[in-house]
Amino acid sequence: MHAFISLDLEGLPYIVSREHLFVKGSLYSEARKIATEIVKVTAETLHEMGFDEVIIADSHGPMVNILPEDTPDYIELVRGFPRPLSMVAFARGSDAALFLGYHAKAGTSYATFDHTYSGASVDMLEINGVEVSEFLLNAHLLGSWGVPVILVGGDRRLIETDVKAFTPWAVGVPFKESPSRYAAKSPGMRRIKAMLREGVIEAVERLKRGEAKPLMTKEPVHVKVRFLNTAFADAAELLSFVERLDGKTVEFEAKTVEEAYKVFELLTLAAAGVNAIVTR
Repeated sequence: MHAFISLDLEGLPYIVSREHLFVKGSLYSEARKIATEIVKVTAETLHEMGFDEVIIADSHGPMVNILPEDTPDYIELVRGFPRPLSMVAFARGSDAALFLGYHAKAGTSYATFDHTYSGASVDMLEINGVEVSEFLLNAHLLGSWGVPVILVGGDRRLIETDVKAFTPWAVGVPFKESPSRYAAKSPGMRRIKAMLREGVIEAVERLKRGEAKPLMTKEPVHVKVRFLNTAFADAAELLSFVERLDGKTVEFEAKTVEEAYKVFELLTLAAAGVNAIVTR
């Protein structure tokens, strides 16, 4: 069996400062160690449960957060940014997916670093009339490939909202409880690892019992994006199939979830380009 892990940083335990999130941040080395420890215990437990291959998509920022020298032989590590299908690159064909370090969507109260895909450009993302988090966006794409999400480890607010509402079969492992955007309470690392091991075992058992399901949404897909800046919508509108709804909001239709994901990824990259031009 093959498992796929998508790793983000903002929903990991102890990650509360912007200095944790950037390559030049004073706390970035600490964040990398935390990320690597979380990934290792997850991969080890999956291997013990019968998965002979574990693909790990390093999916935060520059996507080079995991320390590769500390990873076991049976994993394959996906690194680097930008890349097609971003946080779920190489997930197609997996038997199950696990999301680690995931956070709540933009605008969520009492959630650390709430944002949706790009905190620098996106205020809201809607798929077929439902406002989505990165968790839901990625789970929909995996679902279109027949891959179920069986475990989500991250911010408690994400687990209590989107995970429970849309994938009730998935095991939720709360790494942190946040009283504000830049603060959180987390258990000790040994307790986190024990919770994660227990969660992975339960998630795999549910998968083997046939309880886990791919999360599906209808196709063609209607997508609405509200940006933080009108200039980003200006750039998005250059695509002929993108319609401007107001100063900061655009919409488009895609034939498949994968196509919708790729167009949205392109729009965020275009927004980053605009921002680089005007701030240089």
